[in-house]
Amino acid sequence: MRPKIYYLSSVVKVMKFNEFKVMIKKVLEDVNLSTALTRALKSYKSNRTRAISKFPYTAKLAEEVRKIKEESIEDLENLLKITSENMEENGIVTHFARNSDEARKIVYELLSDCNLIVKSKSMTTEEIGLREFLESKGIEVWETDLGEFIIQILNERPMHIITPAIHIPREVIAEVISRKTRINCSEIPEIVSAVRRYLREKFHKAEAGISGANVVAADTGSLILIENEGNIRLTTGLPEKHIAIVGIEKIVPTLNDALKVAEVIWRYAGYTVPSYINIISSPSKTGDIEKVIVKGAHGPRELHVVFLDNGRLKASKDKTLKKALYCLRCGACMYECPVDQQL
Repeated sequence: MRPKIYYLSSVVKVMKFNEFKVMIKKVLEDVNLSTALTRALKSYKSNRTRAISKFPYTAKLAEEVRKIKEESIEDLENLLKITSENMEENGIVTHFARNSDEARKIVYELLSDCNLIVKSKSMTTEEIGLREFLESKGIEVWETDLGEFIIQILNERPMHIITPAIHIPREVIAEVISRKTRINCSEIPEIVSAVRRYLREKFHKAEAGISGANVVAADTGSLILIENEGNIRLTTGLPEKHIAIVGIEKIVPTLNDALKVAEVIWRYAGYTVPSYINIISSPSKTGDIEKVIVKGAHGPRELHVVFLDNGRLKASKDKTLKKALYCLRCGACMYECPVDQQL
């Protein structure tokens, strides 16, 4: 049996101070955790340095993006209205959820006729506990991001918003994946290959795909999703139905603004450029026969976007709290934080 990995991100209950001290002690003594973090941090810092040095204008672009976010949060309600109107015009069905309960209810009603769901990484869905909720309703849900897949199998919580399984060393992952997939693997490429083979069947059988979005363009009603693995393209492109759950703070005025935001996200996440930049603006469609538009060519026939408030509108009106909504979720601060590196 693998050693239990403790980390503060998994704490979901109020505990007494002495219990908290005991848990911190266990975390600091966890060899697996320190090994995994040391390896990951070294790789990240090297990758980020290379990415920033190759594109030195990134810092200036980040300043421009900060202004875009400030102005967007100030105009959030209006941008939400514009985005919803443009999405509906494109054939996207939009929904608004005031809180987690409403979001889960909306998604479940959309998936009530589905048995198997594939899902890409989304911290917004983690925020509302979506996968666990759907599983409690008898729906089979598979995380398709490698890190999230590992976390799902271990029944744990993500430690990092970009690299969910950053706290787990490859030796432990190899053991877990070998057992789950029944494919022996020890090295990282072998682990990736085993998960690829295991999830292929899930992608083909899935009746719906769930995603988040890195940024949303109001003027075109477009979702932008950044990825390297290719799982998002399969999740959002193969099933008959695609549902995106998006925090309303992700909206910016234009597609040009959104692409600037996206570039800053991936650059500070440590990439010169991601493998895939997905822009989704409607369900799949074709007009190749007499220019008659028909939905559902090869991709989804239905596309739903659930905009989540969950306190964001209230925060956007607070002089201090609104700054939290400027965050792009690149994950750089979590890599650099000296406290987080120890936990």
